[in-house]
Amino acid sequence: MQTKSPDAPDFGGVTVLAGSLLTTNASKPFVPFADQVLDFLDALAKVLLKSPEAKAYPEVVTFGFYCRKGNLLRLKAQYADRLDGRMGRGLTFHIAPSNVPINFGYSLISGLLAGNANLVKASSKDFAQTRIVCQAMQTILTQPEFAALQPYVNVVMYDRERQDMTEFFSSLCNVRVIWGGDRTIAAVRRAPLPPRAVELTFADRYSLAVIKAEAILPLAADSKKLAALAQAFYNDTYLFDQNACTSPRLIYWLGEGNTVAQAKAIFWQAVYDNIKDRYQLEAETAVNKLMAVAKTAIEIPGSTQELGQDNLIVRVHIPVLPKAIAELRAAGGLFHEYTDTSLDALMAVVDEKYQTITYYGCNPQAIRASVIAHGVHGIDKIVPMGHSADWLLTWDGYDLITDMSRMVVSI
Repeated sequence: MQTKSPDAPDFGGVTVLAGSLLTTNASKPFVPFADQVLDFLDALAKVLLKSPEAKAYPEVVTFGFYCRKGNLLRLKAQYADRLDGRMGRGLTFHIAPSNVPINFGYSLISGLLAGNANLVKASSKDFAQTRIVCQAMQTILTQPEFAALQPYVNVVMYDRERQDMTEFFSSLCNVRVIWGGDRTIAAVRRAPLPPRAVELTFADRYSLAVIKAEAILPLAADSKKLAALAQAFYNDTYLFDQNACTSPRLIYWLGEGNTVAQAKAIFWQAVYDNIKDRYQLEAETAVNKLMAVAKTAIEIPGSTQELGQDNLIVRVHIPVLPKAIAELRAAGGLFHEYTDTSLDALMAVVDEKYQTITYYGCNPQAIRASVIAHGVHGIDKIVPMGHSADWLLTWDGYDLITDMSRMVVSI
């Protein structure tokens, strides 16, 4: 435990999950992708991938795979021409979201890879995934070869109402990273930053899937590929109860008439078969979905609910795509469906709220070209279906390595 500064608040009610209560920003920054950081993360990967507890949570196992040195060296190679003269900024204060348990870990390791010491406020919800990862970190930090990294890896929990804690940690940091949506950002921003500190914010976002209908039809004769696609869609949506900003809520079908109708029947039956025995729909979520359907009917004349076997999947066909479609969403398996032969209607409504497009049967470069050609303010990521939540060092348009580090130039 480091010595508290005279101006430190009362730390009562703060739970330390890993590291300590970091109350100074005196830790020297590293260069990005420093060897000692890569070794630490590789050790973390080995512990998590051998842990029986971790194996109960696929997202923790995926996080472990991400931390392997081989993967990190591949990422480092992508920055080969951008690392000369670059170093971390100092202390990064991360505020993790409440609805994605493993996000805190990805945010933390991004700060480490950028060369910074890190203090993470994890979700105040007591997620098992968070504790498993933090225990593994704590175990590794007690080993002599990693003891020097203890000031760089710190994870705490405290209630969101403890504005005094947020203000204190904000006053120390060189970088502040805020996850969790518009209301969280507004609340945290009441805590001032030092004059030269930088801030990265990850606000409420809206995501969608683009599916080429004719690409679905052959899957009717290939049960393995169809099941794999259904699993990929599950990973994007139901795995996070559709609460993640990356989770598709609008399904944008490319195609015409009977082709789209056949594709929908094939696709949604496969999705239902995938979720029916393992997804539990909470009563409150079911009510919220029905309210969203009713609101859609009011806001978009001509919209129709597609009848399903039950309410695990609730689909609403919309004849037009309004700019306010994001305001009609609900979690837990509500999908608005729109059909067209091009992406023009989508590009006409995309604003900065739109984050991720997942796709199937489409050319991602063509989608990217359309986004750029239309000069839209949103869409930061275009990925294959099943990969919406895959962690990238470019997120919401930020390059996490370059934005959390600084460049030292000489002439």
